[in-house]
Parts: sequence; C-alpha cells; structure tokens
Amino acid sequence: HFLDTIKIIAYRAESAMVNIVREFLPKPDQARAFLRALYATEADLLPDYLNKTLTVRLHHSARAHTDEVIAKLCEELNATETFFPRSEFRLIFKLGSS
Repeated sequence: HFLDTIKIIAYRAESAMVNIVREFLPKPDQARAFLRALYATEADLLPDYLNKTLTVRLHHSARAHTDEVIAKLCEELNATETFFPRSEFRLIFKLGSS
C-alpha cells in the first residue's frame, strides 16, 4: 500500500506539471512526453547556506522553444515557494545560467 501511495502522489504531481506546460506546447497531448524528457535532463544542485536556498539549475535543451517551456515551468514551480523535504532550504528552479 505504501508504494501505491507514493505512485499516486507522483502521478498527481506530474499531472499538475502537465497542466502547466500543456498551454505552452504546440501539441498539448505531448505534455507527458515532454516532462519525461525533462526528468532525464541533467541538472546542477546548488545549495546556498547563507540564504537557505537550494537551486536546481537545469541544463539547456537543444531547442529554443523547449527552453521557453522549461523556463515557464520553473516560474510556476518557484511561485509555490516549496521547501526541500526535512530542511529549511527553499527550492529555486532555473534554466542554465539565466
């Protein structure tokens, strides 16, 4: 039951992100495929102990339009002001060196 609960939570989180990126994609039905590709993208984790933030810096994609969608998703995720579990670090999502 525990694993099923984790799967449900993950699916709901992914569905929320699908709803965000769907409006920025030319084919809204490709939102889940877009996110699967994003999950496989490399990222840098940059803790800032002074400001108590953890920046997740995603690497740029090969296409400019994809970068625009990722940047919009980062804006939406940053607006939630989510904290990294069991810490005082607020998560900040950004694309590349922007």
